[in-house]
Amino acid sequence: MNTDLIQRIQDSFAKQNAMHLIKATLPVIEENLIEIHIPHWEGIEQQHGYVHAGVVGMIVDSAAGYAAMTVAPADASILSVEYKINMLRPADGEKLIARGEVVKSGRTLCITKGEVFAIKNGQSTLCALMQQTIMFMHGKPEK
Repeated sequence: MNTDLIQRIQDSFAKQNAMHLIKATLPVIEENLIEIHIPHWEGIEQQHGYVHAGVVGMIVDSAAGYAAMTVAPADASILSVEYKINMLRPADGEKLIARGEVVKSGRTLCITKGEVFAIKNGQSTLCALMQQTIMFMHGKPEK
């Protein structure tokens, strides 16, 4: 991947106040693949002490969206238009890793998939699976 695209993705991520709010980081940027990591902390838990499903959806939506950005035309920004997520087990671990990948990219739409893994005691457990549709918004830059 070229360094301009990597910088564009990092700059876009830096604009996402919601990601800052949940302490998310963007440690992996590769063509067709993005990872977002979050620590498990009290502020994102639900009543049983697991990471809230809304937060799980939030990070996998963003990870897969940024994966789409790795193949988007240079003049296009991206926007999620649909996703389906299955929670396979509770998001219980010291941290979560959301991995987004491009499945198929076209001129206007990009289909992605996402997985969320809970890391606990060095073990990785798949806790959510998602499929998403992204729209390339040609000629519409981010704010």
